[in-house]
Formats: sequence, C-alpha cells, structure tokens
Amino acid sequence: MVCTDIDEHAAEATAAGLSARARAARLDVTDAAAVQAAVDDVVARVGRLDLMFNNAGIVWGGDTERLTLDQWNAIIDVNLRGVVHGVAAAYPQMLRQGHGHIVNTASMAGLSAAGQITSYVATKHAVVGLSLALRTEAVPRGVGVTVVCPAAVETPILDKGAVGGFVGRDYFLQNQGGRAYDADRLARDTLRAIERNKAILVKPAVAHAQWLFARLTPTLMNRLAMRFVAGQRSRQTLGEASGHPRSG
Repeated sequence: MVCTDIDEHAAEATAAGLSARARAARLDVTDAAAVQAAVDDVVARVGRLDLMFNNAGIVWGGDTERLTLDQWNAIIDVNLRGVVHGVAAAYPQMLRQGHGHIVNTASMAGLSAAGQITSYVATKHAVVGLSLALRTEAVPRGVGVTVVCPAAVETPILDKGAVGGFVGRDYFLQNQGGRAYDADRLARDTLRAIERNKAILVKPAVAHAQWLFARLTPTLMNRLAMRFVAGQRSRQTLGEASGHPRSG
C-alpha cells in the first residue's frame, strides 16, 4: 500500500496510521509522468495493482464572475486532470493483469447544482461522468470502477477552502445538520462498495436521500438551490456591512 499526497508529511501520517506495510510518497497529481511513475513503482515491487484511489481535490468558492482563469485552471488540473492521470496510469495495468478496481472521489456536488462553488461542481460532475462511462468498458473486462460522492466529510478541505466570504466548513455543513461525516466511516463504506462493485456511493444517508429527491423533483431542487445561494449572498452582505465577515 502506498499513500501519496502533495504534502509528504500528510502522506507519512496517513501511512503510519495504517500498517507497517504502508509506504508514503510525495505526489503531485497534476504531473502525469509522476503519477505513472508511482503506479509503475508499485507494479515493480509487488507485481500487480489491485486498487487505485484517485482522491485529491481543492475548492474555490464565491460568485462565478469573481473566479479568475487561473483559479479555473487550478481546480481543473487537480480535480479532473488528477483523476484522468490516475486512470490513465492504472487502467491499462489492470486490464493487462485482468483485475483491479478504480475508485474516483467526486462529491455530492457532482450530482447536484450547488451555487457559489461552480468550478468545483463542474469538475465533480466531470469525474462522475468519467467514472460511469469508464465503468461500461471496464467491468466486462474484469476491472471495477466506483465513484464516491459524499457530502461534507471531516477532512482538511473543509478548513482549507474558503468559499466566498465565509469558511468552507460552514458552507458545506448547512445541509447536513452541522456535522461532517466521519472519514474512517466513509473509508469502510468505500471498501464495502468495492466488494459489491457498486457504481456510485453516496453518503451519508441524508445525502443519499437528497440525491434521490433531486432526481425525482429536479425543478424543485433547482429552486431550493437558488434560495440557498440568495441566503448565502445575504449573509455575506450582512457580514460586510458590520465589518465582520460571517462564517455561518
């Protein structure tokens, strides 16, 4: 098992918490050659690649007209091209060996139309589409593909990503009862999804219910999304007027 991260210390901390057989390595998923080299190294060491988890992500928030092209390019590079690089490196190897499973992490944002995180939504929808399309080719050839679409999970992205004038954590938790889903629990859910070769995993249960509701009543969900954005914009305006940007 190899745990990779652009932050090598984070990768080492993750590996240390898993098992003595886990290794850590620094990896920038926007570097296709580096991703390929990481996969090749695993195959050279153990002779096969059983699982590939494409899990890197960043978020930019706020009204879409405020996003710069640099921000658009950065999020596409990490959230979409990072997954493409992982698939391009792992999938041919899994086809050669006749087995394996690719897990791409998207988001509930990849199944909905959440406002003020437009670039994030765009990349996550792309990851969902990539995964489902790849699955139609891969599964008949012995390779599984699962796309994980969680709502807010207790990971660093909740605190590192500023969304407009408010903190990302508060934005993402508003439709989830104010609590993030436990990352270890999601990991267990994901392993079960791999065992069952599920196409899509949506967690927690409230997010799954919201997804089903959105599929049944898309017009209503779109109206609710507009109200949510209007409320966020109003809260930002209140925070700016008071001189204290609000975080919730």
